[in-house]
Amino acid sequence: MKLKRGFILLLTILFISVLMGTYMQEDTGYVRISIYNYLIETSLWFAVIAFIVLLCALYVLSALVSKLLGSTKWFNQWTSNRGQMQARKQTTRGLLAYAEGNWQRAQKYLTHSASKADTPLINYLAAAQAAHEQGHESDAESLLKKAYESTPGADMAVGITQAQLQLANCQYEQCLATLVRLRKKSPHHPFILKLLKTVYSKLQDWQKLTELLPELRKAKIGAIEELDELERTSWLHLLTNAVEEIKRSQGSSYNTDPLDAIWDKLPASMRKDELVIHAYANHLRQLGESQRAEALIRKVLKNHWSPLLVNLYGLLDVEAPSELLLNAENWLKSRPNDDELLLTLGRLSMRSQLWGKAREYFESSLKLKKRPETFAELCRLYSHLGEHQLSSDFFMLGLISQIGLPDLPMPQGDKA
Repeated sequence: MKLKRGFILLLTILFISVLMGTYMQEDTGYVRISIYNYLIETSLWFAVIAFIVLLCALYVLSALVSKLLGSTKWFNQWTSNRGQMQARKQTTRGLLAYAEGNWQRAQKYLTHSASKADTPLINYLAAAQAAHEQGHESDAESLLKKAYESTPGADMAVGITQAQLQLANCQYEQCLATLVRLRKKSPHHPFILKLLKTVYSKLQDWQKLTELLPELRKAKIGAIEELDELERTSWLHLLTNAVEEIKRSQGSSYNTDPLDAIWDKLPASMRKDELVIHAYANHLRQLGESQRAEALIRKVLKNHWSPLLVNLYGLLDVEAPSELLLNAENWLKSRPNDDELLLTLGRLSMRSQLWGKAREYFESSLKLKKRPETFAELCRLYSHLGEHQLSSDFFMLGLISQIGLPDLPMPQGDKA
């Protein structure tokens, strides 16, 4: 098919050539061109042939220029590829130095190769970390700025790196401001939530921590036990802060509303927490609300036995201590060998001025467990009963028990 088309084209060209030759013999034509002071005269057919030759020359020249430009583009492409290869090598060296802790070398390689690297953001962020490790905070800030400018949409990555550096530098307020800004863009970002947890803890902003904890649990940031402890600690601090504010701002007669407001905000899990209940009841006792503390402790002990709360029960100063003693003696029926309860019974007996009963309870508690505070209570009671030798003996025994002296042979009688 191609041979046939070529043959037809050849015949066409020959036909046109013969036709043109015939016309050229019959009439050569005349062309006259005047340009400024120049005059050009020639035959028509020579002008046509000259024009065709000129067109062919322009075509050849255009092809040469195009080829030359193509060669330059190839050279530029080769140069660019070579530069990228060098950047990759330097980036690799920089990352290896970073992994090895060679911060100075890492910063040098990563910074120099960043402009031609495939991922300049990574270069600048790692270089900023390396600068921070060397204590060059101004360099780190400059590199973070370059990282932000190098890659569109990199504000989150740059912001998180900046927050990490601020946290490492103990710039907690600045770190918090950075994280709050980032959280507006990504409210549930796990790593931002984790950093916020750390910053709030450092700033001791317990209120913000309690507000953040539901998000931490939902995102499963940290073990359950860790989050439980953090929640407990936060609420304990809020209760303590409320009591300190009450004592600081009020006179001798306290209004417990601020403390009760914190208690009312407690989640259900914390209202069942032994340490939190003990803290709230103890704060009530310190603010002169022992009667309310007694009702709370008695309600809790009805469903959940707590040695910690039993001990606090014996410290309550109420108008009718005999009622508390009766309650505790009822508990003793089902817990006859509870040393904590016996200690509490001894104290409640003291408040009821039942000295003999108090002595019996203290001694019974001491037989079950040698506790320093039980020794102390007996020493004080014996001293006020006039039994000074017993008081002295129990003081010595309590001191030895608390220090934990080893069993050693002792001299007998008057032997030296």
